[in-house]
Amino acid sequence: MKTPDGRECKYFFGDYHRGRDIEECRLIEANPDSAPWDASLCQTCPVPDILRQNACPNLVLDATVKKGFLGMGRKVTVNGWCSEYFLDVEDPAIGCGHCHEFRGPSILDLDEPDG
Repeated sequence: MKTPDGRECKYFFGDYHRGRDIEECRLIEANPDSAPWDASLCQTCPVPDILRQNACPNLVLDATVKKGFLGMGRKVTVNGWCSEYFLDVEDPAIGCGHCHEFRGPSILDLDEPDG
């Protein structure tokens, strides 16, 4: 579903049917240690970009709303975890580095025969 800022995110839910105005981030709301979510956080949230850059089915994301410097402003921080190799993922946009290392040769990997 599209977030209020227009990006696609599978964790955002909006129900506007018959006058309803329900919006929620199911990723942040699943984290009991997070501060509350509001729609303004979608503008700077890194999750839609991470989902677009890394479609690995083994990537599990955990998002938290944190207060900014001196308590001013709020931002979303994201941690990743690989459910296949049971590893913390340092950069969720890239992945763990193990899930896709065993792929077969691509047409782009093949050398042209000399001749």
